[in-house]
Amino acid sequence: MVKEVEQYILDNDKGRYSRDEFDAYCKKEKLVLSSPVIHITGSNGKGSTASFLAHIYARAGYKVGSFIKPAFYEVNECIRINGKTIPDEILAELFHKEEKAFRKYGLSAFEATVALAYRYFEEEKPDILIIECGMGGETDATNILNLPTVLSIITSVSLEHTAYLGTTVSQIAYSKAGIIKEEKPILVGKLEEAALEPIRDYAKDMDAPLYEVEDFHYPDKKEDGYHFEYRPYKDLVVPGLAYYQMTNASLAIEATKILSSKYPVSEQAIREALMESQLPGRFERHGNIIFDGAHNPEASSALIRALSRAGLNKPIHILFAAMRDKNIAVMLPMLNRDAESITLTTFPHYRARNEEDYFLYIGDYEYKEDAKAALDELIQTYPEDLILVTGSLAFVGFLRRFYQ
Repeated sequence: MVKEVEQYILDNDKGRYSRDEFDAYCKKEKLVLSSPVIHITGSNGKGSTASFLAHIYARAGYKVGSFIKPAFYEVNECIRINGKTIPDEILAELFHKEEKAFRKYGLSAFEATVALAYRYFEEEKPDILIIECGMGGETDATNILNLPTVLSIITSVSLEHTAYLGTTVSQIAYSKAGIIKEEKPILVGKLEEAALEPIRDYAKDMDAPLYEVEDFHYPDKKEDGYHFEYRPYKDLVVPGLAYYQMTNASLAIEATKILSSKYPVSEQAIREALMESQLPGRFERHGNIIFDGAHNPEASSALIRALSRAGLNKPIHILFAAMRDKNIAVMLPMLNRDAESITLTTFPHYRARNEEDYFLYIGDYEYKEDAKAALDELIQTYPEDLILVTGSLAFVGFLRRFYQ
């Protein structure tokens, strides 16, 4: 990665939910997008849904830009055209043009990354853009003024980021509904009524047609992955053992149906794209090690279901690290029901829990400060068992890089 960009991100990797500085930057520096956007938010599944969509439209022959988090190794990973990351030289050129303004307005790492992505897309003029939100909706940095959205997607809603988005599912849903644009369709995943009602009300106020994803049918685990049906397609396949990816694939397919008059895709494009779209850190298996970035109770529950359906039939030892704002009081007992052991740890991130933050749980679970040494020890101690690295996508990225 370009060293100057890497250093800026390290120096400014901070949380901020105020939009004042970023809005001022966008206005004064004229940050705009002209390519049509599919804008995706949600508590879980938004990255996978975005990835499926990016692959589908690329397979269908469109020039597709995508902004999908997280970047495990380099910021370039977030910014792609037809699957190819932004070249270092272009990233460096864009950063050098923008650095003075970034520092003037004190943009966070995420805001700066969004700005670089949008500058690149505006130069490249893709046929369609797939944009994944960071945290929320209305005030998310990706949701700039006059964003040319053709479809909004809310994949799921659960209690997360309560310090920023609200303390109830309804409040969080309403915050995420802020990506809905006037008279533009909105697609939602399988939501409980407490989440669906405020989104429905928001869509009505915006005269936005509301669509709900249908159920997929006949899931069947085979050697090449999960086979399933989603109307009107039969015997679709998503590779790997992540049962929950059929839900995300269904959302992507439904999105293509909604936009079929403007952006038609073939059945073959959908089939091929599902087979090739595998994001790292989503039930990613390397031998007996599984990396899964489940970062909240809803995701942990989906992970447990995936494990139970995978038929691996081995004891599971979990290496766990999470951010301070995550509900580990629910996550840890949930994971512990199927685990032989859970080891708590930490990793280099300003929001990562450390030993002090785990003080209520140290009596129930072992804590090791060095995550790399803890993974090594688990590998050596349990060579025949499964080792699951989970709790945060950022943590998974950190240990995945070390392991590889």
